Amino acid sequence: MGKPETQSGDQPHMESVIRHSPVSGFLFIACGIWLIGLGLYFMLLRPPLLPEDWRFMGANPADVQSTLPGLALWLRHVFRVLGGFITGTGLLTLLVAMKGTSIRWKWTWIVLAVTGAFSVGTMSLINFQLDSDFKWLLLLPSLLWAIGLLLPIFGKTNGRG
Repeated sequence: MGKPETQSGDQPHMESVIRHSPVSGFLFIACGIWLIGLGLYFMLLRPPLLPEDWRFMGANPADVQSTLPGLALWLRHVFRVLGGFITGTGLLTLLVAMKGTSIRWKWTWIVLAVTGAFSVGTMSLINFQLDSDFKWLLLLPSLLWAIGLLLPIFGKTNGRG
């Protein structure tokens, strides 16, 4: 990843704490690609309600369909919007990771930390609260994101930072 730019030309404040980590950049590229794939799944393939959704609600599909006939169509629209936001987050994460914006630059690190908390962190938390069938699988992106943030702080330098 390239040298961070500052308006004054000085090195960023956190550079003494945050080091260059190519593995961190790779993890964010992987997370960006994963988010893009997840967003496309929500936009194009995800059914309105999964079996775990029915279990969580304690309802059966026939009763819900007869009581709320437009629910499935409405949820498809909701998931398309949600998928668009997930895809957009993935694209921006990918851009930050691939552009060479150094994670050593404190604002890049802060933005990636906040983005991870709001996106993959919230997703993981909610899936555990819902006792989702996929909760452990969906914890993986949060763990990779956290490792990507921690490597530049605690990881070894490779002679560049």
